[in-house]
Amino acid sequence: METTLRVGILGGSGYTGVELLRILAGHPRAEVTVVTSRQAAGQPVADMFPSLRGWVDLEFEEPDTDRLAEGCDLVFCGVPHGVAMHQVPALLDRGVRVVDLSADFRIADRAVYEEWYKETHAAPAWLERAVYGLPEVNTPAIRDAALVANPGCYPTAVQLAFLPLLEAGVISREGMIADAKSGASGGGREAKTHLLLAEASDSMSAYGVAGHRHLPEIEQGLSRAAGESVALTFVPHLAPMIRGIHADCYALLDGEAGAGLQDLFEARFGGSPFVDVMPEGSHPGTRSVRGSNFCRLAVHRPRGGRQVVVLSVIDNLVKGAAGQAVQNMNLMFGLPEEAGLDTPPMQP
Repeated sequence: METTLRVGILGGSGYTGVELLRILAGHPRAEVTVVTSRQAAGQPVADMFPSLRGWVDLEFEEPDTDRLAEGCDLVFCGVPHGVAMHQVPALLDRGVRVVDLSADFRIADRAVYEEWYKETHAAPAWLERAVYGLPEVNTPAIRDAALVANPGCYPTAVQLAFLPLLEAGVISREGMIADAKSGASGGGREAKTHLLLAEASDSMSAYGVAGHRHLPEIEQGLSRAAGESVALTFVPHLAPMIRGIHADCYALLDGEAGAGLQDLFEARFGGSPFVDVMPEGSHPGTRSVRGSNFCRLAVHRPRGGRQVVVLSVIDNLVKGAAGQAVQNMNLMFGLPEEAGLDTPPMQP
């Protein structure tokens, strides 16, 4: 008889939390046993998220390490960066495996983390042991990990676009650009003026051009793929939509290396269930991945020149957050990688 995996969500009242609950409600082997929220403790989950009525019969609870450790085999940590590093170690010390969706364990270099996030890391020992949870790169390490650092949304879309090119050594390490757009849900569920409908609708604007916190995470992954330091120009934008990331990724080819780009991408991701390399000439839209764990990629070489352009689209709340976290959970517990995630995108 197959056992049921007991799952907790630490910090479940945000968009990532409701997306985890939605996905896990249909998971064949996992059951959510605890959902915490300091602000919503005692409130039924379905009252806050009516979409889960009839699917989730739980109340939000106060965060309690003993309760989570006793009732869960794995905990998804959905609290903000700067908070997770104080709460995660106590769970790990009790033998609970963790997928952390904050940024606290993504950047391996403590000094780099502290430079970008402006605070001293409270759990450097676990920072060194954490496994970066991009399944298309780190599957073997994820399977054995106690702590998986779930990648950020922009870093997922951008890294998947550049990985085949860097691993094959066919592009210059200089002049790489990622021009990316995200829906407003990427800013979280808290009330923020720039995310109000009247502010975000009918407009698109760049932000973080001088340096976005996702940049060191992206450069870390790309440098590992290249086997040497890689510098990237990364420009994120807020787009007038709710969900989705569209990343246009540019690089210069070395010599005549571009002849087999389509084959290169298809071979690289042939065994990856959630990366879809589109046919030549395709222009995938964010709607084509909405509500799904897919990343769709299309590789172009305009006019046959040195410039290569990779288009990468994901749902920022699924492959960019909750879906990828469940994908990591599946790997950690020897479950089919697609479990709970093998559903088509929503259209329209």
